This record gives sequence, C-alpha cells and structure tokens, in this order.
Amino acid sequence: MDPVFNFPIIDIPLVEDYETISIPLPTGDVPFYIPLVVPPSDLQAPEGVEAEASEEADTGMRRVDIPFTDFKMPVPENEILVTAGTTAVVSVAATLTATAAFKWAVTAMKPILKTTWKKLSSRRKG
Repeated sequence: MDPVFNFPIIDIPLVEDYETISIPLPTGDVPFYIPLVVPPSDLQAPEGVEAEASEEADTGMRRVDIPFTDFKMPVPENEILVTAGTTAVVSVAATLTATAAFKWAVTAMKPILKTTWKKLSSRRKG
C-alpha cells in the first residue's frame, strides 16, 4: 500500500505591477541677514579731513558727576522722575487699599454667610 498524501494547494494570484509614487524632496527657506559692519574702536579720520559738527539730540537724559570718580551717571529729567514716582505711589496705594477692603469684606460677610448656610441646610433636612 502506497500512502497517498493530499497536500493542500494554495492558489497564489499573479503579482500586479504598480507605479511608484514620486515624492519631491522637501525644501526650506534658509534665513539670512545682512551682516552688520562695526568699525573698530580706534577708527580715526584720515589726515586733512575735518569731522562734521553734529548736534546732540535731546534724549531726555542729563548727566550727573559722581564725586571722587571720573564717571558721569545718566539720570532722567525731572518730569520723567516725577511721573514714574507718582505712578508707583498711586499703584501701591491702590493695591494696599484694595487688599484692606477685601479683607474687611471677607470678615464682615463670613458670619452672614454662615448663618444663611445653616438656615438653608436646616430647611432641606426638615
């Protein structure tokens, strides 16, 4: 007796040829800048050339000499100092007043809210 083997047969479909998709490579905009040329600190005009007279613009700053040093400290003008000081005083005063008023309101409302809560809770239970 010859053994008979019945192997299963798998029907594999034919391979179809698909087109490949062409995806272009990504590109990016590279940032660039125009280089700033800074002249050296020891730059001087050539001989025979006179420098133009330049008028100093009013920057709202004055310079105060610091005693015992060779240094001038830039300080804003009086109007700017008064405005900044007034703004600081008003903002601090408003903050302190609002804080005190809020603390007073919390202290005053706490017993009222507790009493109201107790009354509402007792009505629900009853």
